[in-house]
Amino acid sequence: MKAAPGFDAGRAWRIRLLYSAVWWLAMPLVLLRLWRRGSKEPGYRQHVAERIGFYPPIAPSLASRRFLWVHAVSVGETRAAEPLIAAMLEAYPEHAILLTHMTATGRATGQALFGKSPRVLQCFLPYDTGWMAGRFLRHFSPLLCVLMETEVWPNLIAQCGHYKVPVALVNARLSERSLRRGKRFSTLMTEAAGGMSCVGAQTEADAGRLRQLGGDNVQVTGNLKFDVTPAPALLAIGAVMRGQIGSRPVLLCASTRDGEEELILEALSKRSQDTAYADLLTIIVPRHPQRFDEVAEMAAAKGLLPLRRSALGDQVVPQNVKVLVGDSMGEMFAYYMACDVAFIGGSLLPMGGQNLIEAFAVGKPVLIGPHTFNFSDITEQAIAAGAAQRVNDVGMMLDTAQHLLRTDQQRQEMGKQALHFAQQHRGASARTMAMLAPFI
Repeated sequence: MKAAPGFDAGRAWRIRLLYSAVWWLAMPLVLLRLWRRGSKEPGYRQHVAERIGFYPPIAPSLASRRFLWVHAVSVGETRAAEPLIAAMLEAYPEHAILLTHMTATGRATGQALFGKSPRVLQCFLPYDTGWMAGRFLRHFSPLLCVLMETEVWPNLIAQCGHYKVPVALVNARLSERSLRRGKRFSTLMTEAAGGMSCVGAQTEADAGRLRQLGGDNVQVTGNLKFDVTPAPALLAIGAVMRGQIGSRPVLLCASTRDGEEELILEALSKRSQDTAYADLLTIIVPRHPQRFDEVAEMAAAKGLLPLRRSALGDQVVPQNVKVLVGDSMGEMFAYYMACDVAFIGGSLLPMGGQNLIEAFAVGKPVLIGPHTFNFSDITEQAIAAGAAQRVNDVGMMLDTAQHLLRTDQQRQEMGKQALHFAQQHRGASARTMAMLAPFI
């Protein structure tokens, strides 16, 4: 991309040098935090050398191929990348995919999705110092860099420019809050934006905000998550789970964040003697797996007699169990299949919300809290389409869910609108592939 008018390249270089120095000074603490996190999530203690730019030799079966590199930091981005990677594998049979992550759960998700593909290689992306990014690029020599959603790393993009690797930001989203934060680091962000060859934004509003940060060649390609198709095996697991639950009404609280589960469990505890809630089973799936134990213990402390998904086995869910803790990875579509109404977490507290689209793909009515600034456009469109409803707090969420669970016609109509909404918005993979084609 061309530099923005008035852009001072020398100042940008000096600020990036300072940014790199901060990274190096913080590195001991970063690695210590990584090791401590690994006490709860063992994946963080694996492949540590990759995070500082050291990689094993590339397998002979892949060494002769050029890599199309896709960076998907965590679980959500990895799932969103699935239809794009599938399209790349089909369109470019002589190439291989290099799939990088920053989180252990993202890598595990990638392994579940692509572990059987001989043309997909996974690794961790190194921390954002110029030296580490340079080692990474020299080792893999990718033909193209595809960053998912919001992953803009100044040194990485600068090194891609040095090694003549085109950079594309796809499925890109930028909230007003993130735009304001980005403007506080405008020199770094403007330089990074100038290093991108193209940007595929989810919505026109996202595209406008990305242009304000200095983005050029910004196109609206849509949201790749609409192109994710639920695997039949996961839908079958969900159907079995539903059979184990029986005829009880089921509320799913999906991708909940720290602080939200306590609110939900406290509200459920207060309603436990209400006959209207006597049969309700609430499934809670925390966003982060390291919190599975905590949420199960919290539910037990509230007297809600929880059962963990990992302990369910082939048994029927007992009638006196009020909370099923979804302590499994990669089964979100199964949980949606098993529920009647879905609440999407990250939205009761000011965390910006989470992905609504998987629930729509299974035709489930969605409830969403007041804080959805990370997904504002898609949320408002879904509400306008009758696929979702906004709730102000946890009490309103439970009461609205209870109303829908007892009103079959309204719940079924919302589910129908949800599925229609998902189908209407498909096609982002094809548009993104067309945008990337000139650089491959």
